[in-house]
Amino acid sequence: MCGITGWIDWRKDLTQFPSVLVNMTETMALRGPDASGTWLSRHCALGHRRLSVMDPENGAQPMTRTRGDTGYTIVYNGELYNAIELRKELEQRGYLFSTNCDTEVLLVSYIEWGRACLDRLNGIFAFAVWNDTEQTLFLARDRLGVKPLFYAVRDGMLLFGSEPKAILAHPDFPAEVDREGLAELFIIGPARTPGHGIYKHMAELKPGQCMTVERSGISARTYWKLESKPHGEDVETTASHIRELLIDTVERQLISDVPVCTLLSGGLDSSALTAIAAEYYNRTGQGIVDTYSVDYVDNDKHFKANVFQPNSDAPWIQRMVRHLGTRHHDVTFDTPELVESLEDALRARDLPGMTDVDGSLYLFCREIKKGATVAISGEAADEIFGGYPWFHREESLNADTFPWSLSAGIRTGLLSDETADWLRPRDYLDQRYRQALEEVPRLAGEEDTARRMREMSYLNITRFMPTLLDRKDRMSMAVGLEVRVPFCDHRLVEYMWNVPWEIKSAGDREKGILRKALKGLLPDDVLTRKKSPYPKTHNPNYLAATRSRVQQILNDPSSPVLQFLDTDHLRRLAAPETATMDLPWFGQLMSGPQLFAYISQIDAWLREYKVSIR
Repeated sequence: MCGITGWIDWRKDLTQFPSVLVNMTETMALRGPDASGTWLSRHCALGHRRLSVMDPENGAQPMTRTRGDTGYTIVYNGELYNAIELRKELEQRGYLFSTNCDTEVLLVSYIEWGRACLDRLNGIFAFAVWNDTEQTLFLARDRLGVKPLFYAVRDGMLLFGSEPKAILAHPDFPAEVDREGLAELFIIGPARTPGHGIYKHMAELKPGQCMTVERSGISARTYWKLESKPHGEDVETTASHIRELLIDTVERQLISDVPVCTLLSGGLDSSALTAIAAEYYNRTGQGIVDTYSVDYVDNDKHFKANVFQPNSDAPWIQRMVRHLGTRHHDVTFDTPELVESLEDALRARDLPGMTDVDGSLYLFCREIKKGATVAISGEAADEIFGGYPWFHREESLNADTFPWSLSAGIRTGLLSDETADWLRPRDYLDQRYRQALEEVPRLAGEEDTARRMREMSYLNITRFMPTLLDRKDRMSMAVGLEVRVPFCDHRLVEYMWNVPWEIKSAGDREKGILRKALKGLLPDDVLTRKKSPYPKTHNPNYLAATRSRVQQILNDPSSPVLQFLDTDHLRRLAAPETATMDLPWFGQLMSGPQLFAYISQIDAWLREYKVSIR
């Protein structure tokens, strides 16, 4: 895993601006702590920071190969899980390789097949290739958007980077936000509309898209999207197919030249991945799997079961550790660390985000990095198998909005009248929801329930899942840890997309078909455990700390966020007698304390990034 950046400008000789490229590249030193490289030509400049995972001795980037008289130069962030097969096919076509890294495989694949190489790739990636004969840049992002790729077009130049900070480091790109960006922050955030970069003139290449940049202009196209078609397999065959796909996916993603571990919560998803990894390690003689879990000081005292988190993780983690014989590491954080991590999480995203849910993951990954460079994690299972409670609650199914945004009234109530009149947040939210529904690939003849469940799946895969993938990428890469997400394998996602809801919920259980597919891999009690989300702190001290931060902001007239808020209303919400842990804010993990933390992150972001409102 790495960080990439670049600059295309047809009006300037970029070889005269090496320091600009170096500055853009060095903003991502945390993503790639092992090596740095830059490459400059007259109209194209490329930068790379490397985290060495495959063939650490070789594979330096930017990497250049020639075919005939044409030179091709690549910068690449990601992993190809079918690199071995691709390399064999390319060798049969006469290519020779000088490294064992997947960067060279990807570059040669592009040289051989051009943009059609994307159809052959199994992996997570964002990359750019410069063709020095055609004077064109080709950029692409993986199908599910696991790896990020931002870009900006301004004043005749194109800038791109793995993170906004690389683009913001260019001297001709100021940090500006317009009306639409503010609407994203206040009504959609911490999610983002696909392709939206929040900053003015900045966008993100959408998952499954590629782009060609040439002197005559820029063109983007979609090379992959979900397609709806009838599912012709019964429950047993479906379960068998899922099991085969998942095992193949995990085993591919365990390949590494550096230590690999798994994140273990004791839930269905992480336990399944860990069980497959432990069996593979045992079969291949690679020893014991290291597992990691996270918890918070005094969570055992303050935990209260609810519909989203019915029980505590700790006993279940120990259950799986004993069952699989893993080498387990418990990581625990206290409230002051979580509060302090809000700034680190903000800088990792370059935007306000999931507050302590981000920050705790940042701290967790920082601890994991001390013993491993690659981790396996269970993101995306709930989106593609229908595991979230909102898939199963009439209130959410009938809400006619994003099911994780049922608190729109609370959000809009925070805004001043002037801000609300300018942003029209309710209209903006409704517009974005309608836009998402219009994208859903329909299947002719589906009944109302099946149609609605397909809509819910699409909303979750294309709108909610990216928020969690952003979080995982930014927080892990901010400490130089690569996290792989097997449930995002495009073959599994494509297959599950067309599995009917009655099969997905086999046995009248959330993720029923996944439980059936894992029969025999996990103990029965773990197999039937109710879903439990990523653990968060239940300590009321965190509410007190974030409430205090908001009160400090309210008492400081220079606080930039105040210009957008109904300060009297916010002051009432943050009063000791009314502040609550249970105020809904976003999804299943963000409530009262996170609302206050989000406001404080917006204020810190406006200050630190010197954001102008345009």
